[in-house]
Amino acid sequence: KTFKESGEISELKEQMSASLALEELLVTAQKQDCLTVGIYESAKLLNADPDSVVLCVLAADDESDVALQIHFTLLQSFCCDTGIDILRVAGVQRLQQLLGGADANRNQEESGDLHCMLVTVSSRSVNLEPILGISSLGTYCQESRRLHQWVPELVLQER
Repeated sequence: KTFKESGEISELKEQMSASLALEELLVTAQKQDCLTVGIYESAKLLNADPDSVVLCVLAADDESDVALQIHFTLLQSFCCDTGIDILRVAGVQRLQQLLGGADANRNQEESGDLHCMLVTVSSRSVNLEPILGISSLGTYCQESRRLHQWVPELVLQER
């Protein structure tokens, strides 16, 4: 293997590991009622209590939806300004498999809007970090930013 090939393999392994950590994080956060789902619900939470948000996940398989991309741009800007890690994800079908579509958030006004999800922590929630690997996803985001990929992207594979 050349140095470039081994670097690409290493990067692919990191992405796969981050994808699995993200899947585990979202499922566990949902079970612990620490997951806000939906663009508008997320915007309301970011406005009311941004300090409780530890990760913003923006999911889209279709980049041609201009309105969605405008929402993403605004959410990304807010998250960058407040120091919240952001991940862009392709694989909405996989998210629906993991989170059960409309059941993902009891407060959700729009059924099945998995385009934006916020993972939150509060003083009463269980310590999420060791359970979920938030630190490994945070490290992945930091490493991506160090390599000038300001909003890292992951692809979730259907199973």
